[in-house]
Amino acid sequence: MGYNNKTYAICDIVTDLSNVDFSQVSQSSGLTCRRSLDDTLFVIKYPTSVIPTFINNATIIPSEILNHQDVLALMATPEWSDPNPPI
Repeated sequence: MGYNNKTYAICDIVTDLSNVDFSQVSQSSGLTCRRSLDDTLFVIKYPTSVIPTFINNATIIPSEILNHQDVLALMATPEWSDPNPPI
């Protein structure tokens, strides 16, 4: 399954991370989620055709739902990628 068949949800670490059922997303745990540099947000991805139950029933309400192109643009921002990474 290609990246174009995935949906990306941006969620809050404090309120949402403990409510993710990792059997329904591509990540295996909170440790494998991409996090914002300030450690307040994380990303989960899942097949576009199957909305995880915890999102569908509003246990988690993502701040953004993105496609692959949009999540790549978000990950390139200073909030998600250090403009001066260590050498």
